[in-house]
Formats: sequence, structure tokens, C-alpha cells
Amino acid sequence: MIATKAKRSEKTLTCKQRFLGAIENSPIDRPPVWLMRQAGRYLPAYQEVKKNFTFLEMCRRADAAAEVSIQPFDILGVDAIIVFNDILIPLEHMGQKVDFTEKGPVVAPAARNAEILAGIHRGRFDETPAVFDSIAEIRRRIGGDVPILGFAGCPFTLSAYMVEGVVSKSLRYIKELLYANPRLLEKTLDLLTETVIDYLRIQIKAGADAVQIFDTWAGELSRSDYRRFALPYQRRIIEAIQSEGTPVILYVKGSSHVIDEMKASGASVLSVDWRINLRDISNRLGEGTVLQGNLDPTVLYAPPETVRRMTQKILDDAGRRTGHIFNLGHGVLPETPVESVQALIETVKHYDYSSR
Repeated sequence: MIATKAKRSEKTLTCKQRFLGAIENSPIDRPPVWLMRQAGRYLPAYQEVKKNFTFLEMCRRADAAAEVSIQPFDILGVDAIIVFNDILIPLEHMGQKVDFTEKGPVVAPAARNAEILAGIHRGRFDETPAVFDSIAEIRRRIGGDVPILGFAGCPFTLSAYMVEGVVSKSLRYIKELLYANPRLLEKTLDLLTETVIDYLRIQIKAGADAVQIFDTWAGELSRSDYRRFALPYQRRIIEAIQSEGTPVILYVKGSSHVIDEMKASGASVLSVDWRINLRDISNRLGEGTVLQGNLDPTVLYAPPETVRRMTQKILDDAGRRTGHIFNLGHGVLPETPVESVQALIETVKHYDYSSR
């Protein structure tokens, strides 16, 4: 029955129908595909736009953000567009300054003591933030048949940037706060949670069909610390957004040891990195768990034929007929060959559920 329905819908599904169908575990023709950091430095078209703006200017200008957001859809044929923005932008509404350098983001002042943290407040969006106009402009340009994704950082990951200033490999300062003054960290996480909920609602109002929340650094926590400092805040965000009818994708890097906790968050989709096999997750959490992922981004440095083989392997290993959104296990890396990205997209788009 599933194969028959998928075959019948092959010529009629829009990108949005396919994407939302996968989230709903409904019969579809093939997995939808998009990539984290699909709008970025590896694309020559992006570099042309970047010549005229700083990174922050691109985030703040709806015309520039919409143009680079849409580029992967036009050039590569992905099934979803994620708005060009950055998870740290809300910190600018909470009493900190965010800058982007060649070596990465810098948040100032680094909130490494109680005095600075006392000055952190819930984000105020008295004026519509730039991301609203960016999403609205994307929708105006592409119409209603392509899904648009909004996104935000999760509270623990945002707190890591907030406290570290420049994130260290050991997460020294956020972990020092976690162990020395957990109550103060929890207070900060509460403020971040309410800010993120407000920020996501603004994106949904602008036209986002789904949102992804990134808890990249939560994978550095032990299971017990994850349950205390990550999971409750993820759950609050997910409950608030999904109760209003918008699906939430949860991404955690280094998630193998906390996959059960991710499931407990209630997210519509679990986005996982390349360290764990998708079929293993399905066997552990059940076929009803919708998954996103999970090709290692470094595979894309290989020749296109290797990319095709590795992409096909993930599709076959997943053993799905729906409930899978193909993506990388993290974002597209700089200097990734465009031909390899194209090979990935083409391989997924030629995968036919009805032939399984």
C-alpha cells in the first residue's frame, strides 16, 4: 500500500508536501533533502554576494539574506530553504554584542561572573528582527510550494557562547559555571528559553513551515548533565512551538549517548550526526521516530562517485519508506567541491521508495 501511494504521488508532490510528509511519517515518493549550512562559502554565487557585505550585514539585509538562502534551491535543487541567519543573533537582544571574525564568533562581554550575568535579560523584540523580513522575502520570491525553515540555538549552546566569549575546545568557562554555580546557570537558561521561544514565533509568523533548534554543544555534556541543563529547556521550546502547529527538528552534535534524551524532548524530528547508524536508532527508538541525517560532511571532499556510494549506503541502511529527511551530520564545510554536493543531492532525488 505504501509503495503504491508513493508511486502515485511521485509527479504530484511539491517540495513542501514531501518535506512535511516525511515529518508526519506519511507515504511519499523519496526522502526530502536539504543541508545544514547549504548557503555558504563553498558556493561561488554566495561569494559573489559576500563581496558586498559583512556576514552580519547579510543577516540583517532581507534582500541579501533571501538571495543566498535561495541559491542552494536554484543551483543544487534541495527540497527546503533554511533562512540565512545565525544562532547568536538573539544574544544581541539580551545585553551582549556579537561579532564574526575569520576565526569564528566572538560574544562580548564574556559572561564569566555573576555581575555580568546579572545584566543579561530576556531578549526584547520591540521591533521586528531582521530574520522576519528575510523569511517574508524568501516566501515572496519562491511562493508557497517550497518549505522554509527557521532556526535558533538551544539554551545550553547559546549559554556556552554567552559565557565563553570565544568557545574553547574544553568548554572550560561554561562547565566551570555549571559545576560551581548551577543555579545561576539555570536562571540564565530560563531567560534564554523564553527568548528563543519568542524568536521562533517571530520566524513562524513570517512564514517558516518548520524550525530547527541547534544544541550543538550539548553533546559535550554527560547524560546526567544533559538531563538537567539541556533537555528541560529543549522540551519547553518544543512544547511551546509544536503546540501551535509547527514541527520542530532537534539537532545535537555528538548525540550517540543522549539519543534517548533527544527522543524524550518530544521533537518532531531528531537530527543526528554521523557517529550513529540510522537503522540502529530506529531499532532503539522505534520506526515511528522521524530522523534527519547523517552523512559525515568530510565525505564531500571525496570524488563525486564516492559521495554517491556513501549517500546510497545511508539511504539503504536507514531502511525507511518515509520518516527520513536526508542531511549531513553537521554543516557543509568550507572549500567543499560543489560537484560533490550535487552528487549527494542527485543520489537522494533518484532514490525511489516504491522500488524497495
